[in-house]
Amino acid sequence: MVEGAVRMDNVSTAAIGGNTRIEGVMAAISERIAARSLVPGARLPSVRSFARTMQVSVSTVVEAYERLAAEGVIRSRPGSGFYVCGPLAPLSLSETGARSGRNVDPLWISRQSLEVGDDALKPGCGWLPPSWLPQAALRKAMRTLARGDIGVLANYGTPLGLPPLRQLLARRLGEHGITVSPDQILLTESGTQAIDLLCRFLLEPGDTVLVDDPCYFNFHALLRAHRAKVVSVPFTPTGPDVELFGHVLERHKPRLYITNSAIHNPTGATLSPVTAHRLLKLADAAGLTIIEDDIFADFEDVPAPRLAAYDGLDRVIHIGSFSKTLSASVRCGFIAARRDWIDGLIDLKVASSFSCGQLSAELVYLALKDGSYRKHVEALRVRLAKAMAEVPARLEAIGITPWLKPHAGMFLWCRLPEGLDAADLARACLAEGVILAPGNVFSLSDTAGRFMRFNVAQSTDPRIFEALEASMRKLR
Repeated sequence: MVEGAVRMDNVSTAAIGGNTRIEGVMAAISERIAARSLVPGARLPSVRSFARTMQVSVSTVVEAYERLAAEGVIRSRPGSGFYVCGPLAPLSLSETGARSGRNVDPLWISRQSLEVGDDALKPGCGWLPPSWLPQAALRKAMRTLARGDIGVLANYGTPLGLPPLRQLLARRLGEHGITVSPDQILLTESGTQAIDLLCRFLLEPGDTVLVDDPCYFNFHALLRAHRAKVVSVPFTPTGPDVELFGHVLERHKPRLYITNSAIHNPTGATLSPVTAHRLLKLADAAGLTIIEDDIFADFEDVPAPRLAAYDGLDRVIHIGSFSKTLSASVRCGFIAARRDWIDGLIDLKVASSFSCGQLSAELVYLALKDGSYRKHVEALRVRLAKAMAEVPARLEAIGITPWLKPHAGMFLWCRLPEGLDAADLARACLAEGVILAPGNVFSLSDTAGRFMRFNVAQSTDPRIFEALEASMRKLR
């Protein structure tokens, strides 16, 4: 053995307990580092000697060393060998879990839901469980891309976005009565990026934007980032209160209105045709532009009215994505807008993100054109309908009542018993590992203190209702 290297003759082949021999070699070294048999700065055995010790091939050890070096556990010194890296700063356990001390603001739910592990209970989050998504279709699409043109894996996409996907989207929008050409569709990294680009394009700091009350909480956070003045109008089971909508337009002169017209977040309500027509008439008279966020489109059995269909993409901009029905990891959204706005939006997109994620767009295209996606969506609607029937009954049994019974989708907007505050309940349940969505994060006017949004797809675990009931008793 070369002088200075650490002996590891006492490592047995039983240490190779990983899924592969490479992982077993990595585990053996990591265990020695954790036990301080290998201290920071210590030199590892040569590849050949360690291969003999572990009774594996030299190539196995080479690959294990390379992976550990990529992870920052060890480092290579050319001509000298591999050495243990210095210790990392200790990780506090408080950094790995949800933080309960943060104020319950519009980003509270997102931060809590995204920062915890998959084992946490998340009835307040806004997405489906991974097991509800089309894993087989995604894996098939990834295998196809891996075998295909290297340009898809390595190159930037075009500024407007993948042409076949835009053509497919144009046909899908046509099914909802929205007549649009593929060159009127701009692909984005997500639905959130679509709204961000439109805010950059349409707003100046200080401009007024109208939202529903309640509405998706990230609208508040995003508009705040754009330094917009935000005003709201109460939302009813058939859409915004049209009379109050007109008063807000007259008084505040907003430049923009952002809404969900199909399945509303958080209430689960759908826009009625009468409300849609009256809304567009008011918008036209006031010169108001509308962003219609339609990311829940595929959850519907019977399509609700689309403002963009009635308006012909004149004052209405239609956006969407596939994070809810396909994958939140595959970031791909779109904007459908009038032709004379697309060029300016492309310039903003190039300036802010340079290009579209071509790999994500190709994945979405392959998954959507596969016949299995339609079957997945049909099965998903049935599964959501079942949960939408079961979860309200379990909530009502402990005194939490739905505001309405949605026709489709995954959200229930519920009222808590008298005397309970949703933010207090959310904090209490967070201590039990249950992440909730208290009403006032959705309400600009802070008038939803007794309301809570539940995601029925994430609310099937009995522990959720046990935590709710116990926390409610404590708070009373």
